[in-house]
Amino acid sequence: MSDMINFDLSLGQTAEDTAILTVTPLAASKIKELLAQKNIPDHALRVFVAGGGCSGLQYGMAFEPNIQETDTVVEATEGVRLVVDPTSLMYVQGASIDFIDSLVGGGFRIDNPNAVSSCGCGSSFRTKDHHADGDGGCSTCSH
Repeated sequence: MSDMINFDLSLGQTAEDTAILTVTPLAASKIKELLAQKNIPDHALRVFVAGGGCSGLQYGMAFEPNIQETDTVVEATEGVRLVVDPTSLMYVQGASIDFIDSLVGGGFRIDNPNAVSSCGCGSSFRTKDHHADGDGGCSTCSH
């Protein structure tokens, strides 16, 4: 995984000990580009999980000006900060964020080792402890 950027926890632990999230160089570059375009260089990228989606849970990302006391802050050497709330942390621990630059279906993608299944759209997933109602189909993808 030499092409991955490991983030260190703000608690001083090494990324090898407690990898919260890894981000590819392309994804880190895109995050920095978006922060500059929006003229919000001091914001962090909040990565969160919410109920819903065709598989039961869905990923979300938003630029965050206010970091809560209970958030886990992940600092990158490139100056990119990620924040994750305690509940979402249970679902994204060890995940990898990438950016796919494509004419069809481009954008941020999360490769999550905690997901036992995910929808073809890439934004909805299910863990072994969370079961979705219904058949898990998605009207926005081929899954």
